Amino acid sequence: MDGNGAELLSQRFENRETAILTLMGDVASLPGGTDVAWATDLNHGGTGLLQKQADEVTAELRLLSARREDLVHDRTRAVNRLRAILVHYFPSCEGAFNYATTRGQLVLLTRYATPGAIRRMGEARLASWLKGQGCWKSAAVAKAAIDAAREQTSVVVGEGAAARLVSRSARDLLRIRDEVAELDAEIDAVLQDSRSADLLVSIPGFGRRLAADFLAATGTDLAAFETPDRLASFAGLAPVPRDSGKISGTHHRPRRYDRRLLNACFQAAFIASRNCPVSRSFYERKRHEGKSHKQALIALARRRINVIWAIFRDQTSYIPSPAGPADSASLTLRAGSGG
Repeated sequence: MDGNGAELLSQRFENRETAILTLMGDVASLPGGTDVAWATDLNHGGTGLLQKQADEVTAELRLLSARREDLVHDRTRAVNRLRAILVHYFPSCEGAFNYATTRGQLVLLTRYATPGAIRRMGEARLASWLKGQGCWKSAAVAKAAIDAAREQTSVVVGEGAAARLVSRSARDLLRIRDEVAELDAEIDAVLQDSRSADLLVSIPGFGRRLAADFLAATGTDLAAFETPDRLASFAGLAPVPRDSGKISGTHHRPRRYDRRLLNACFQAAFIASRNCPVSRSFYERKRHEGKSHKQALIALARRRINVIWAIFRDQTSYIPSPAGPADSASLTLRAGSGG
């Protein structure tokens, strides 16, 4: 459309390079076509303005972080399925282990998934077999499994089919665990030579995983946001007006924001509130003001956006100032020697 709203070009095209290049040529051939600033995707109902082209680090982190997030969700679903089956026929084993974080009990269930099979192996043989599979603390896992198996002597109807499903779920979880480890190694390799990652990790609360999620959402250069307030709004940490014809000055949480970025900032603030004296002081001040735990963490995450903006602007690592009285000035940035 032109400035008066008259339609100049409306064309459907396939998401293929040749079709897109042809469309770009058609747009450029229009009067003033080289000055086109944005396009509207009618499928999504909003205008999409390309701010900048993602760099290689950002593009890779977006793909790797998204895949890792999918796998983490798959792992949670698989653990829930495994527990749901175990509690049906082998409840003592279901409550004996944490299947989401450790490997030994998953290896155990790939082969010995019934009370009878575990009892027949015996503690010593089971520990030896687990050790041969490369399991950590094999003796402790074997003892816990034997204790759980001795609590149950009854055979539940359908135990055979349930045990096969449990073994299959355990193998799926081991596969997911290995793939997550591979992705973590790839993410670490991408972040290894990234100056932006080094700056972000220097802030208390940010590790490699949260830094990867943050950079995947924002990119390695925050200049496109222009101000820290815009970055906070993009992260869902800035309240938005909720005014009407009669009421003004009310605010509420935004509905449109990057949820992955909000999650990274919130988790980093939570970790910092426990381990960083400066962040802890700010958090406690908000709690004394009557804020809830969640509200205090959101306020801390919003204040830390200013710190993140400053270190990216100045390209200096974070150096915390000593924790003094719990005032708003205690969360600051002092220029370091680099790093």
